[in-house]
Formats: sequence, structure tokens, C-alpha cells
Amino acid sequence: MAEAAKADMFAWEGSDKTGKRVKGEMTGQSESLVKASLRRQGINPLKVKKKSKPLLGGGGGKITPKDITVFSRQLATMMSSGVPLVQAFEIVGRGHDNPAMQDLILGIKGHVEAGNSLTESLHKYPLQFNDLYCNLVEAGEQAGILEAILHKLATYMEKTEALKSKIKSALFYPTAVIVVAGIVVTILMIFVIPQFAELFAGFGADLPALTQFLVDTSDFFVAYWYIIFGIIGFIVFGAIEAKKRSPAVQRAIDVYSLKLPILGEVLEKSAVARFARTLETMFAAGTPLVESMASVAGACGNQVFYDATMKMRDEISTGTQLQASMRESGLFPNMVVQMVAIGEESGAIDQMLGKVADWFEQEVDDAVEALTSLLEPAIMAFLGVVIGGIVIGMYLPIFKMGAVV
Repeated sequence: MAEAAKADMFAWEGSDKTGKRVKGEMTGQSESLVKASLRRQGINPLKVKKKSKPLLGGGGGKITPKDITVFSRQLATMMSSGVPLVQAFEIVGRGHDNPAMQDLILGIKGHVEAGNSLTESLHKYPLQFNDLYCNLVEAGEQAGILEAILHKLATYMEKTEALKSKIKSALFYPTAVIVVAGIVVTILMIFVIPQFAELFAGFGADLPALTQFLVDTSDFFVAYWYIIFGIIGFIVFGAIEAKKRSPAVQRAIDVYSLKLPILGEVLEKSAVARFARTLETMFAAGTPLVESMASVAGACGNQVFYDATMKMRDEISTGTQLQASMRESGLFPNMVVQMVAIGEESGAIDQMLGKVADWFEQEVDDAVEALTSLLEPAIMAFLGVVIGGIVIGMYLPIFKMGAVV
């Protein structure tokens, strides 16, 4: 990885074999190496200048999984059309709207031009290309089916991102509504209720219990709002950091998330779908089962499934069948285990895993729709109770005074 940090982007100008002036950009370890690489391509370098921005694949924008997916599809399509690899990188890179993605693609092109394999070049950018991606590309290079593997990778990433999007959509709606409700309640507590409290102070009578509770809560908010928000912010930030840095916290969150009503079922089906889809893609690329399991474990998106998959890998390496180790883990439905068993016996395990992935992706889709339909009335009822309770509490003294009059 250290080599990637030393690679810089150079702008060059030169002349080709016909004497025509040409220019471009190339990645290299030094100016002399860039000139040597240009000469090997039949270009006489006249000017080579190091660009001020280092090649980290991140300048000028953010690289998203969608960018990598589109890049994989474009590269596979060009290679299938007979376009040489280096030229395909040039065309895809120059045509990209995202400057960061353009830098990344041209950087990979530079490494390939310098004599590295595509796998070695991709390994220099671990933030964008994980072990699964690099392992599949390596298998494609060794088997001479790189364009087919890139197509499979693009399809795999499209399905994986679609699955992630469904999970996020299931979580986004209730989270957004609760945040908005919290903002509304905060505004009522700090700005609106104190105005009513001043009005009620001149009544000369005891306030109803609900109204008194809201007034006392409002006084507390006004006096200590910075402490309240500070504690909330600290808890949220601490939870996020603990999740990132502590495997124990990460595992605890993943364990309890699978036990949540309704949502836990969605997350479990999502993990099974990712497991099956990733293993199917690795099998189709010809990657050995034991070597595939580490990439599969990381793709599941849940620490519980990660630990189980790594344990399965150890069992498989000692001769245990995949379906037996899956049954032993206790995480996979019986239907999945049976289909894998049929696939092992018939030699079509990748096809069976594909069917399992399709089934559970559809299950996740249906479960997300069901979850959304259940959450909408529940959230509306919650907001009605909270906001309606505050409004009623504020008007109770006015109703009481009207009854006395």
C-alpha cells in the first residue's frame, strides 16, 4: 500500500511517431519513469510536469459505490467490444463527470501502463476496491475472462446496492419523522409554552395536572436546553464512534438488531441474500470455496453472520460440506440449506445460490413494504398523541376558565 502513496500524477506533452503534438496525464513514481513509459508507447516526451495534487482518487468529489459499478460496466462493455484495456481506461476516465473518479481511473491506467496487472493496480486503492472485487478480477485475469467477470461484478454491485437502498429506505422514514417531531416539540417547549405560562400566571387558580407538567417540563428545557442537547449529541457521537472502533460494541448492536421485531427479520433476510449473492458470484468466477468465504463474510454486513461464515470457512477447510456447516451455524433457514445441498450434489451450487439470493432479495423488498405500511399509522398515532397532548394541555386551563364563566 505504501507504493500507492508515492504515486503522483504528471501532466505531459510530446510528439507521436508522425510528429503530431499530443498531451495527457499519467501516474508514475518519478518524472524519469513517466518519460520511459511514454517512450515505450512511441511518444517522444517534450515536457513532463508533476501536478500539485497527489493521486489519491479523492480530489474534487466523492466516489460512491454507484461510480464503481458504472465504471465496471463501462470497462466490461469496452473490453467486450475489443477496445484495449489501457485505451478503455482513457475513454472511461476522460468521459467521467466526477473529478475524483476521473483521477482514480486515470491513476489505475497509469499503473497498468507502468507494467502492473489490473489486480495489482486495483490493490493500490483499497478504499474503492475491496478484497472481493480484487479477488474476482484476479480470477478473471488468470482465466482470460476478465470482461465476463467485470460484467458479473457490475451486476453483483447493482443488486447489492439495491438491497442496501431498500434497507435504508425502511429506516429513513421513521428516523426522519422522529427527528422532525423532536424539533417541533423542542420549539413548542422553548418558545410557545412559556408564552402560555405567562398567560396562565394571571389566572389565580391551580392549573390542570397535564398543563402543570408541560409548564414544568418547558421551564426545565429553557433552563437546561444546552445540557440536554449536549448529552444527546455526546450519546449519539459516542455510539457512532464506539460502533466504529469497538468490535464488541459492533457485535452487540448486530446481535440485538437481529432480535428487533419486524426490522430484525428484514436485516436477517438481507444478510442471507448478501451471503448467497456474494458466494454465487465468487463460485461463478471459479474462486475456490475456502478462499471465497472471507470475502463472503465481509459482504454480509452483520457481525453475527461474519463470525459464523469465518467459522464455516474453518470447518470447510477440514473437509466439512458447505450445507453441513450452514446447518450447524443455525443462521440459515432450512430451505436455504436444502437448496445448497442440492447444488452440491448436482454440481450447480452457483445456480442454486443465485436462486436463493433472488428469493431473499424479493423477500426483503416485500418485508420493507410491509414494514413501511405498518410504521406509517404507528408514527401518525405517536405524533398525534405527543403533539395533540401538548395542544390539549395548553388549552385545558382556557376551557376550565370558560366553564367557570
